[in-house]
Amino acid sequence: MTRFEVVQHIETLGIVAVIRLQDPKRLRAVVDAIAAGGVRALEVTMTVPRAIEMIAEIAPTLPKGFLIGAGTVLDKATVTRAINAGAQFIVSPVFRKELIMASHVREIPAMPGCMTPTEILDAWDAGADVVKVFPATTFGPGFLKDVMAPLPHVKLMPTGGVTLDNAGDWIRAGAVAVGVGSALVDSAAIAAGRYEVITDNARRIVASVAAARKAPSGKA
Repeated sequence: MTRFEVVQHIETLGIVAVIRLQDPKRLRAVVDAIAAGGVRALEVTMTVPRAIEMIAEIAPTLPKGFLIGAGTVLDKATVTRAINAGAQFIVSPVFRKELIMASHVREIPAMPGCMTPTEILDAWDAGADVVKVFPATTFGPGFLKDVMAPLPHVKLMPTGGVTLDNAGDWIRAGAVAVGVGSALVDSAAIAAGRYEVITDNARRIVASVAAARKAPSGKA
């Protein structure tokens, strides 16, 4: 996919699963579980042991239309390593212009993390493909709606604080997609090998996002 097509696909999907596995051997089962539930974009954070190697191992085997990206990327060297491994998008918890530039040189979307309206607009003007609103836990969907009022052209993806129950609220507030971690990829369920829980979580959040997109503005 081109950079534009990846961004468009993430917008269409509306959900990016964020995973922080301690046991990399379980990644394949997690991918299969969320895919079965309809979630087809996964961010592997660099805090995961052997994260780059995991991306390299699994990227060639992913189902058609499934996106894999690298998260918690903090420097240009990691951008390069992640893309070489097969990452199709780069996510950071912070805004650093050089990370956007390093991603774009390889025609890969960059999604920097920002909190304030000034940061958000600076990142967008620097070429961010989607701005990750992080940590969204600090505020709620109302904050996103307020930011979108003067900045309707900016593509925002809240991450942190997004749950199975409130994902639709973020979409209604104007998010093009949501990043979802432990609420979707339940670490206890993974440890117990109960991947059906992950699939059920995926189905619930997919349904929540779909319902939000169909609902008239301002209604659930």
